[in-house]
Amino acid sequence: MMVTLLGATTLVLVTLAPWVLSAAAGERPEGESRRRAGGGKNLKSPQKVEVDIIDDNFILRWNRSDESVGNVTFSFDYQKPGMDNWIKLPGCQNITSTKCNFSSLKLNIYEEIKLRIRAEKENTSSWYEVDPFTPFRKAQIGPPEVHLEAEDKAIVIHISPPGTKDSVMWALDGLSFTYSLVIWKNSSSVEERIENIYSRHKIYKLSPETTYCLKVKAALLTSRKIGVYSPVHCIKTTVENELPPPENVEVIVQNQNYVLKWDYTYANMSFQVQWLHAFLKRNPGNHLYKWKQIPDCENVTTTQCVFPRDTFQKGIYLLRVQASDGNNTSFWSEEIKFDTEIQASLLPPVFNIRSLSDSLHISIGAPKWFENKPVIQDYPLIYEILFWENTSKAERKIIEKKTDVTIPNLKPLTVYCVKARAHSMDEKLNKSSVFSDVVCEETKSGNTSKIWLIIGIFTVLLALPFVIYAVKVLLRCINYVFFPSLKPSSNIDEYFSEQSLKNLLLSTSEEQIEKCLIIENISTIAIVEETNQTDEDHKKYSSQTSQDSGNYSNEDESENKTSEELQQDFI
Repeated sequence: MMVTLLGATTLVLVTLAPWVLSAAAGERPEGESRRRAGGGKNLKSPQKVEVDIIDDNFILRWNRSDESVGNVTFSFDYQKPGMDNWIKLPGCQNITSTKCNFSSLKLNIYEEIKLRIRAEKENTSSWYEVDPFTPFRKAQIGPPEVHLEAEDKAIVIHISPPGTKDSVMWALDGLSFTYSLVIWKNSSSVEERIENIYSRHKIYKLSPETTYCLKVKAALLTSRKIGVYSPVHCIKTTVENELPPPENVEVIVQNQNYVLKWDYTYANMSFQVQWLHAFLKRNPGNHLYKWKQIPDCENVTTTQCVFPRDTFQKGIYLLRVQASDGNNTSFWSEEIKFDTEIQASLLPPVFNIRSLSDSLHISIGAPKWFENKPVIQDYPLIYEILFWENTSKAERKIIEKKTDVTIPNLKPLTVYCVKARAHSMDEKLNKSSVFSDVVCEETKSGNTSKIWLIIGIFTVLLALPFVIYAVKVLLRCINYVFFPSLKPSSNIDEYFSEQSLKNLLLSTSEEQIEKCLIIENISTIAIVEETNQTDEDHKKYSSQTSQDSGNYSNEDESENKTSEELQQDFI
């Protein structure tokens, strides 16, 4: 029995196996396939699907694959990043036309999205997948909204950015839009293009009672997107006003003040001046009540006004002037842009000089103005430095970007003079200051001078003993010549006996007699020396006496005998 059941079960499975395998492989049973084909056999997928995104409007367009097949609808699915399944696209289900709008879908405009479409009747076509895209990159800038106001010789243009008030597409770029326009007289085809205007712009120097037409487009330069033009708007200027607006408004710098000047045709007028932050012009809306009065330029009766430089902090401003005769007022003058960095004059730098060995070190600081306050200059500067010897007019120049500069290879112990001026590195500013005051400083002794000083000291120390010895020898010679010693020579000391000296000292009471001995013949002395061999001391004395001829001697009476004996011996 058991074997019979197993055999029957096996037979059933074998019979159903082909059908199960075909179903698992996606094949429909023959009956199902015929039912699909009975309604719309070989239904083809749509082709050439295009995605158009303008501001916050998301539009899909496509072409039918077979125009002969009627009553066909189309449906879209979408898929976000990180999703495995597809979701029905709202606004694009069962569409009978070839266009649908899915702007209601909340998307991250910076994320990629996938779309697919298929045709549907009784059966469906295969899916046609659209190339993935990022909404922000795909989006185009639509036309801005424009509102016009007319004056006698001007038109005021109010521009609202593209998109709706709560725009998602341009939420981060609303303040980055730049605008350009094309304007022409309605009676003429000559067009004038004006680029890079604010969201509130005023066109001057028009003709009264004349119709002008214009169109505006927006652009995002950072994203390289250029929009389409707005519809054409036309307006007619008013009758010419009795008082014209001031003209040729300009700002100049005088010392620590700004001077605002303008031209006007009539006398006995009063004027007022207003200012506005330039960045407010980029914001859409009416800025009429954001203009502020310059305190020193209210109800002035001259065509200029003076206000301190500290009235404005660093930035860009707009200035305008209005005239009044007490009863009537003019329109505002043309607005001028006032950049404190460009309009302000560049002041000369302040620097200190420190003398080093054979060089000068220069420290450049910020210039100073009213009440000795330093000037803050954020734009980069380069410095031109001129220096020369105080005794010469030959100037040498160096250009430096640094504020600490060293001038090397200078002469030691020499006075050098220095002056400097600043130049703006920004070509748009194109400004240079005047030269600073001249500062002079003497360089210190260099290493070479120190070496020679050391060598000189060493040489003096070496030569000092020789100099001392030479001085001593010279002193001896001077003493010998000009201050001789009175002490008798050694020969005389040997001749005189000790007893003779005593007698000489004791005979002071007796009269002293001067004796003079003249030797005529030296040869006689030689004979005496040869014959007289008995008394060597006597010969020595005789020889000494012959050499000292002409000298005078003083002897007492005790020596007379000796002198006489000597004379006899010589004879």
